[in-house]
This record gives sequence, structure tokens and C-alpha cells, in this order.
Amino acid sequence: MAKGLVTVAVAAVASAAFSTSAYAGSPSVSSLIKTVKVAIGKESGAKLVSIEHSTSSSDVAKESLFAGTSSGQESFAAGAADVKIKVTSSDAYVSGSSSGLTTILGMSSADAKKIGSKWVYWKHGTTEYSDLKADVTVSSLTSVLPKAKGTKLSTHVTAGSTLYVLKWTTAATSSTSKLSNTLSVSMRTDLPVQSTSTASGGTKVTTTFSGWGKHVRVSAPPAGSTVAGSTIKS
Repeated sequence: MAKGLVTVAVAAVASAAFSTSAYAGSPSVSSLIKTVKVAIGKESGAKLVSIEHSTSSSDVAKESLFAGTSSGQESFAAGAADVKIKVTSSDAYVSGSSSGLTTILGMSSADAKKIGSKWVYWKHGTTEYSDLKADVTVSSLTSVLPKAKGTKLSTHVTAGSTLYVLKWTTAATSSTSKLSNTLSVSMRTDLPVQSTSTASGGTKVTTTFSGWGKHVRVSAPPAGSTVAGSTIKS
């Protein structure tokens, strides 16, 4: 299954007083990354919103995620393409426009036609369920953290609050552009709040995190609006 928007990073707001930080002094890049990873792993829920602005199109792409420990729901929208994902403790559900299912999730046109306006679902224990769950639960949020090598750390004060700021670049590949990333972390909670990721071509993704610790409830779609994933494999 394809993931959502361009790889994102994070920013945080916290107390301005260094004495409230988990660190007695300035941490190293590697120790800060490890501490943020642990802090994320302790949370029961979070909300993520990513907005992508492209220099080549007037369309704005948006991703929203409500992540829990064992469930979550996510939505993507980019022009006519849209996809919604719901994961409960027993099933994973996907619905969307034909272009969303094919361009965002990588399904075939034939499979997208079979799904139509319904939700396709996979049971707990299947590969599809595991892949979708891995994308919408809190544990997935650690993927925004950079590797220590090549990452620079500084602090920044904004609106009376002090942030740790991580900056790094991601090299271009055959399918992606070079990215310049900034990730800010709360000195008080060690948790992400917002980030920016800018491609060499100018496309920019801004991601905001909030609602840390809030329980996420996901309801399954009505049974009459679902179709089993085993029926759409072409």
C-alpha cells in the first residue's frame, strides 16, 4: 500500500524554561532522537495534519490522521483523488474515488471499479490489514525522525516557548527529489508538533501534530457498504 504525502517531519511548542526540559543541558542529536522516539511510543493517540503546496499545480493536497495504539483513521485528498482508511482491532477498511484508489494506493483500475463507492476490507491477520495498521497507529509516527548522521540541532524561541530544531536533507532518488527538512521538538514533552519538508523543485509539505494522549475511537462502516478484499484480487 502506498503511504500518504511526501515524507514529513515535526515541530513542537513547549515551555521556554530550560529547567523544565528532560535534559539537564543541551542534548546530542542522537540522544534527542532516541528520547523523542521513546516519548512517542508512550502516547495513546495523536492527530496529524499535512498540507502540500506544489509549484507545478494550484491543487493543494491534504492528509489527516487520527492515530491510536491499535486503531486509527486517515484521509488523503489531492484534486479529484481521495482515499479514506479506517483500522479497528479486527478489520481494516479502505474507500475512495477511482483515481484515489489507483494513484494513491496503487490499485488496478479493475479493482477500483469492483470497489466502486463501497469500503473494501481485510481481516486481522492478513498482510493488507498489517500494512494499513502500521500506517495509521502511533508507532508509525516515529518514521518522521531523521538519522543522527548529517542532522544539525539548534534551539529556537517563538512566542515565549523554546523548541529543539532538527535540520537535515534527504538525498534524491530515481523517484523523489532532494528534500530539505526541519523538525522542531518540545523541550517540555519531547513530542513533535509541526514540521516542514521542501523538495528541490519547490513543493512544500507542512505537518502539524496535536492531541497527544487523546484516545482514538474508530467505528466500522455499515456492513451493507463493505466488500471483502478477497473478492477484488485480479
